[in-house]
Amino acid sequence: MSTLVLPPAQLLDREQGRLLTDDAAAQARLVSALRDAAIAGKVDRSVTVLETHISYVLLTGQFAYKIKKSVDLGFLDFRTLEARRFYCEEELRLNRRLAPEIYLEVVAITGSIDSPALGGEGTAIEYAVKMREFAQDALASHALANDRLSATHIDALAAQVAAFHSASARAPPDGSFGDPDAILPCALQIFWKLRPLLDDPTDIRDLDTLFDWTCDQHAAVRAAMAERRAHGFVRECHGDLHLGNIALVDDRPVIFDCIEFNEAFRWIDVMSEVAFTVMDLRDRGRPELAQRFLNAYVEITGDYAGLAVLRFYVVYRAMVRAMVARLRAMQVGTGDARNRLLADYHSYVELAKSHIQPPRPAIVITHGLSGCGKTTLSQPLLEMIGAVRIRTDVERKRIHRLPPTGRGIAGIDAGLYAPEATKRTYVRALALARTSAVAGYITIVDAAFLRRWQRQLFRELAAELDVSFFIVSFAAKESTLRERIKRRLADGNDTSDADLAVLEHQLRTQELLSADEYAEMVAYDAEMPLEDASSPTRWNDILDRLAHPRGTVVATSDEEPSEPSHSTCSRARHAVCE
Repeated sequence: MSTLVLPPAQLLDREQGRLLTDDAAAQARLVSALRDAAIAGKVDRSVTVLETHISYVLLTGQFAYKIKKSVDLGFLDFRTLEARRFYCEEELRLNRRLAPEIYLEVVAITGSIDSPALGGEGTAIEYAVKMREFAQDALASHALANDRLSATHIDALAAQVAAFHSASARAPPDGSFGDPDAILPCALQIFWKLRPLLDDPTDIRDLDTLFDWTCDQHAAVRAAMAERRAHGFVRECHGDLHLGNIALVDDRPVIFDCIEFNEAFRWIDVMSEVAFTVMDLRDRGRPELAQRFLNAYVEITGDYAGLAVLRFYVVYRAMVRAMVARLRAMQVGTGDARNRLLADYHSYVELAKSHIQPPRPAIVITHGLSGCGKTTLSQPLLEMIGAVRIRTDVERKRIHRLPPTGRGIAGIDAGLYAPEATKRTYVRALALARTSAVAGYITIVDAAFLRRWQRQLFRELAAELDVSFFIVSFAAKESTLRERIKRRLADGNDTSDADLAVLEHQLRTQELLSADEYAEMVAYDAEMPLEDASSPTRWNDILDRLAHPRGTVVATSDEEPSEPSHSTCSRARHAVCE
């Protein structure tokens, strides 16, 4: 293992990250005066002050006022009043993209430090972003801790993020944002900032291990990063999409508090954004919700190619939060608050370490007639095993530019379901499965797979990639299948086009599993209650098989990853993130 070397230009003084002394006391007095007089006199309750490493937030019960601290942390510089005014206005502008009902205006604070006025006459001595306040227990982080963040909320969040990314401005392919050669020094700067703060040998060893992996993984996915940038996946995102920046307002997720202070943190690969939410849910002990969010996002967007860079960004995001926790611990001094922040630091580092292990991909295909519950039942399975899913019902509509719930049936073996169209759909799913498996993910392909040639395509792909292959066969009585199809058609909001005529055709023409396929088949009784599917005991067979994988995939993009040379890593250590 190489040792993390800190170039002199990147040495971080142990005092960096604390408030600049000249302004710290003045701002603290101002916030105290606002809390005790300027605001308190106008509301019928005490004013609460929340403090982060870069801001004060005053909560009045109706409105919240956010004041930026006069700090320079390298990645942001709020030391001048003009800078704080500018970034307050940027915060308002950018957050109105996702939460216009929360972000109201920028207000000047006038008067004096000890006798301030909100929006008064005279020269501004500070600025604040005025927001509509919501209860702190509405934060998604609190809702999760109290078991109030549901699967429905996660699905709504994924749909909102997907729509936001679709509408977001794209970075020019020849611009500075998203340049793979700029991403690495940004990631490594986290290690440069953290290293002087560590004394424990174990902490230092963990940091060195993560530093080396970051160098190696960047080399492996650099080509994928460049390709994604060229194809418009670097966009003006939120930049800080963790659960503390999501609130449940009227029982729907509302995203707020985006990155306004550093364009490079905001103009990023959309998968870097997704990685932050995935990382946060995993860190909070809910990996099944993290997988649900990720899978919903890629099913909506079709961005399975983004999986190639996801692990890099999950580790990067975990280390960003580790850095924030460590810097904040420096600000609070000693005591329980510091201990909690240090515990957060170690939690994020452990999460990052868990993602640098070699992946164990597999290809799992479903098998069964329409109405047997393949999609419904594969959902708890994918959450349980950390899989992503490819649905032919969705990809068929995507190929033909139809919305997921748009009706595409034009008769048996016609239109979207004509033999050539069906072949095109399965070939598309095959390509996506290759992309997902090569990226290191267990991949579930949700389709009927009633013809042997369809199953054989994926069986051969698994053999080529030397990964495990399973067929999960769902079976239910014909009467059950007919009842489910009728109920689904009555609801009218399902992606599947299958009706009773399709079921009858499937019953007549299906090609049953052959003897050699039975060795790779896991049977599931689809007559059982849906809630049973969330129990690991229902999936013991496939869990046991996944625990003994057939092989592993080393490549993470279409090109062979280059071995990072010592000179490459050395140059990376001495690079500067502008």
